[in-house]
Amino acid sequence: MHTDAEHAGELQLPEEGAGPLLQRDYWAVIRNSQASPSELIHWVAQRFPEFAPSDICQFKFRRPVSPGAPLQLDDELTVKIQGAGTFGVRVIHLDEQSFTLGTLHGHPEAGRITFGAYRNLRGDVIFHIRSRARSGSTFHYLGFVTAGDPMQTNTWTEFVLRAALTAGDGVVGAIHAQTTELEDEPPGGDTAHGPTFLAQGD
Repeated sequence: MHTDAEHAGELQLPEEGAGPLLQRDYWAVIRNSQASPSELIHWVAQRFPEFAPSDICQFKFRRPVSPGAPLQLDDELTVKIQGAGTFGVRVIHLDEQSFTLGTLHGHPEAGRITFGAYRNLRGDVIFHIRSRARSGSTFHYLGFVTAGDPMQTNTWTEFVLRAALTAGDGVVGAIHAQTTELEDEPPGGDTAHGPTFLAQGD
């Protein structure tokens, strides 16, 4: 049996996890956005730890960074999750309108999460978070069923709201949250280097 110590620093891919492969989407239309999608993603990449609710989870760079330094490809961060511990994530993908974090060994989830912004057909700016992951282990799967799912929903809906307030006047209507169980990674997906969705339309 391999231990987390033996795999320290390695990505924890979905095929190594336990339980169903879940795709979770959190998104909203931004009211009166003053930023283009690429500008919004640039702001989020510069201030990423500020967008997460600190009473639930706290992100910190593993490398020394100056204020306002944006996320870079291969950056690693620690995330301290309330009641669960401190774990690692890595920036595995970065483009003009999105970036993706992959979980490292020991994280409660095995997979990745993409933060992106784009326009709908009416030209409104949408901020969208999509994770696609399994639980990191059977132990984490059982714990996540009881406590982790509501905590994750609270974290990322608050993240969406803060992004919307940064770019404009909050959200139009409500913040949408949806969970879909998948049989496998969709065709063309890259669990080690690719986003969970393509953010297009700046």
